[in-house]
Amino acid sequence: MFETFSFLPPLSDDQISRQVDYIISNKWIPCLEFIDDPFPYVAQENTIRMGAVASNYYDNRYWTMWKLPMFGCNDGSQVLTEVGNCRKAFPDAYIRLVAFDNVRQVQIGGFLVHRPPSANDFQPTDKRSV
Repeated sequence: MFETFSFLPPLSDDQISRQVDYIISNKWIPCLEFIDDPFPYVAQENTIRMGAVASNYYDNRYWTMWKLPMFGCNDGSQVLTEVGNCRKAFPDAYIRLVAFDNVRQVQIGGFLVHRPPSANDFQPTDKRSV
């Protein structure tokens, strides 16, 4: 669902900043995406199916993009400003930052930068069960 770092507690702004610097230093394109709770989960209950079990565009794998990918971004503060703007506009949404490699045309990684206040999906390791 949330990919990289999903097993960790929420990242601080300083930790997000360091990840943004790493993305930019590798010449990857940062991009923000968001989705309302509870839709970030691919689950039977919230998946629209057009056929028996076929996955498709509406199965919650695609999040809404915040503005455009940040092509040419060379300053992490620009990304953090957009993270803040997205948090203000959608305080009750999950927001993730993804890194896109435009040479290989693939998503390199992605991680949450904001969980809604009502989210209870993260549990400390001592409270998790497998």
